[in-house]
Amino acid sequence: MPWTVQSAPEQTGRIAIVTGANAGLGWETALALAGKGCAVVLACRSLANAEAAKVKIAAQYPEAKLECMVLDLCDLSSVRAFAKQFAKRHNTLDLLINNAGIMMPPYSLSKDGFESQLAANYLGHFALTGLLLPLLKQTPRSRVVSLSSLAHRWSGIRFDDMQFKNGYNKRLAYGQSKLACLMFAYELQRRLHHAGHSTLSVAAHPGVSATSLFRHMPGIVGLLNPLTALVFQSAEGGALPTLYAALGDDIAGGDYCGPGSMAEMRGAPVKVGSNRRSRNVEDAARLWGESEKMTGVRYLDT
Repeated sequence: MPWTVQSAPEQTGRIAIVTGANAGLGWETALALAGKGCAVVLACRSLANAEAAKVKIAAQYPEAKLECMVLDLCDLSSVRAFAKQFAKRHNTLDLLINNAGIMMPPYSLSKDGFESQLAANYLGHFALTGLLLPLLKQTPRSRVVSLSSLAHRWSGIRFDDMQFKNGYNKRLAYGQSKLACLMFAYELQRRLHHAGHSTLSVAAHPGVSATSLFRHMPGIVGLLNPLTALVFQSAEGGALPTLYAALGDDIAGGDYCGPGSMAEMRGAPVKVGSNRRSRNVEDAARLWGESEKMTGVRYLDT
């Protein structure tokens, strides 16, 4: 029997943060969580976009508890300010959905000097998770869901040049960032378990979903346009693996969820596997150490 949002238990009394909740997968995730009764913080780079998303969700669920907060994952000072402000307003955190991301943009550096995809997709979320960990640890049944991608297979972690200073390849940079997200999810679970914490770290990927992430790939999308309905699933469908990872009652720490059909490109959410590179424990520990150095956020030492 395929997992559905309707089969998930009510979430009244619980609170979730969804990064990048103003559009695409993030908006669909926030909408579904609100529909289940969860209080949802829409964490977005633009407050105006967050407020617009809030209005759209409230139109469907007038009783929804929604809060808009500014979060720029490409600016570690913004990440720190967000975590500090959230902790002042709330003393629990049930779900942290590390969803926001960018895909194959032209080369640029974040405010802190990191390649933009590594910063937005991974490093900002690494820091955010660490800064919010005290609240997660004290909240029963809390979970961290990290968004990866089928693209995690495209690249390894370029420890000798993670910022692509020696020639930018947007495809490899995207693959690296999404591999980093997946390795982080696995390593976070190992460290949580080792420290005796009950918080679960899980990962998800949306398959191939028709979202604004593809705005930097007009040629490819145009070529596929007649087949889009057959190959790409909707953003609503793409959000289901995230929701399964967040709400499924059979989810264990370290699980990875994705679509169950067409080579994981679309379909009902199921638990899926990942490549050997993503499960390399030594590389994951090295990545964690490098991430602590880059972000200045240190947590769950082994």
